Amino acid sequence: MKNYFGGVFIAFLVGFNANAQGLLNKSETVFTHQDTLRGSITKERAWWDLKYYHLDVKVNPSDKTIKGSNTVKYTVLKEYNKMQIDLQEPMQIYKVTQDGKELKFERDGNAFFIQLTAKQKIGETKEIVISFGGIPKEAIKPPWDGGITWKKDNNGKDFIASSCQGLGASVWWPCKDHMYDEVENMLISVNVPGDLTDVSNGRLQSVKKEKDGTKTFNWYVSNPINNYGVNINIGDYVNFSEKYKGEKGDLDCNYYVLRDNLAKAKEQFKDAPRMLKAFENWFGPYPFYEDSYKLVEAPYLGMEHQSSVTYGNGYKNGYLGRDLSGTGWGLKFDFIIIHESGHEWFANNITYKDIADMWIHESFTNYSESLFVEYYYGKEAGAEYVIGCRKNIHNDTPIIGHYDVNNEGSGDMYPKGANMLHTIRQIINDDAKWKSILRGLNSTFYHQTVTSKQIEDYINAQSGINFNRVFAQYLTTTQIPVFEYMFKNGTLGYHWTNCVSKFDMAVKVKINGVETWLKPTTEWQSLKTTNENRALEVDKNFYVTSSNIVE
Repeated sequence: MKNYFGGVFIAFLVGFNANAQGLLNKSETVFTHQDTLRGSITKERAWWDLKYYHLDVKVNPSDKTIKGSNTVKYTVLKEYNKMQIDLQEPMQIYKVTQDGKELKFERDGNAFFIQLTAKQKIGETKEIVISFGGIPKEAIKPPWDGGITWKKDNNGKDFIASSCQGLGASVWWPCKDHMYDEVENMLISVNVPGDLTDVSNGRLQSVKKEKDGTKTFNWYVSNPINNYGVNINIGDYVNFSEKYKGEKGDLDCNYYVLRDNLAKAKEQFKDAPRMLKAFENWFGPYPFYEDSYKLVEAPYLGMEHQSSVTYGNGYKNGYLGRDLSGTGWGLKFDFIIIHESGHEWFANNITYKDIADMWIHESFTNYSESLFVEYYYGKEAGAEYVIGCRKNIHNDTPIIGHYDVNNEGSGDMYPKGANMLHTIRQIINDDAKWKSILRGLNSTFYHQTVTSKQIEDYINAQSGINFNRVFAQYLTTTQIPVFEYMFKNGTLGYHWTNCVSKFDMAVKVKINGVETWLKPTTEWQSLKTTNENRALEVDKNFYVTSSNIVE
């Protein structure tokens, strides 16, 4: 969850070549060696398959340090003896061992290259143990500029949390910090002062009281999890729970909030089961029944940490009390509960391989807000919500970023991406099929990392419609298609302009109030009308603009 926007003016550069503009926008950014090490599948990453982590850390609020170890289990895919592990400045790796022997390593910025001495045989499962520590980067404006947040609650108790999408999990713990290879399961052990509670991902296995008066909380994650989804939340928490009767049986739902907010949370968090009911309908079963669903109060706005969704929306409906759509529908629900929980399906279940394809997370999840509205308030209400969010679109840079350099695209992946999906739904023109596509994405790519092409190809195949140019238009350029038309001598002429080459998206229009489908291309086409038929309106559900060329 990142990059929420207020209203902006949308400028349409009619007639400007969309492809050229997209390339111009992308060529302006300069990337570094460190960007490549962080964002690419290097030789030192490719030869091993991540299986298991035991992240064992001590969090010390008094000096803002984190120290501990990470045990990394992996399977050898190719014989090689150098491994890349990531940990960002100013954190330090102190020691690495394998089979009880200390290993040599060298640092290149935020990447550590570990020299393995034992033969790495294909098919073998091996492990290393990494000892590390330091003062991690403090979050400046979480979750957008993330790291660790160190705050106090109203009673003076420590209130601490991690948030690190984009920045990377390696800002606070050593890991294989690339999204393509998710760990299959992990144990998270967090030692905190004795008057505090840690809430992390998965299920709480045990709490151990240590001799020094601290406590260690052991959380086990039984499903694959992406790096940035791993989190710590530390505070003076109280807990309440319920069981949701879902598509796969009883789902344990646990809520952790600051002590003073219990009464408010018991009322506001009623949106959680409402969310589960709506999203299981649209997307299929909640993807992590084994690990439960948790909603955890955090000292920042919120984020989609898997099975440990964080919440800081002030116990208000809307986005901090505001309706981002401007329609009124956005005040019918708590934005953070709905949006961040929607990511359990699109981000945590289906995860991008490369952050350049972050639209897979954010476009679908932004659209899930309107699907929530539709489920409870009707189809027209859901449409009004997503259309209302168009005022937040910048059309500044393309939605898809640069690959292999840890570069996300424009924040337009939220409202513009949602409106692209809404437009595609209109073209499919079959709500049952549309829902089957959404559910099918979550079953076909269950617990997988994917590329944009895989998602695009799936929608094409299941719909029976080739949306390649539609995806290219909305994801790789900053231009909005213009439906250009003119009436002359009893004929309607029309075509697409301000678009990619050979753009051919179908569109629904009304001609003198009569609804009809047209299939424009970039070439002019004509339709016989009468001299009186001179009124045309493009269906508002299509994210396009129109231009009437008057004689």
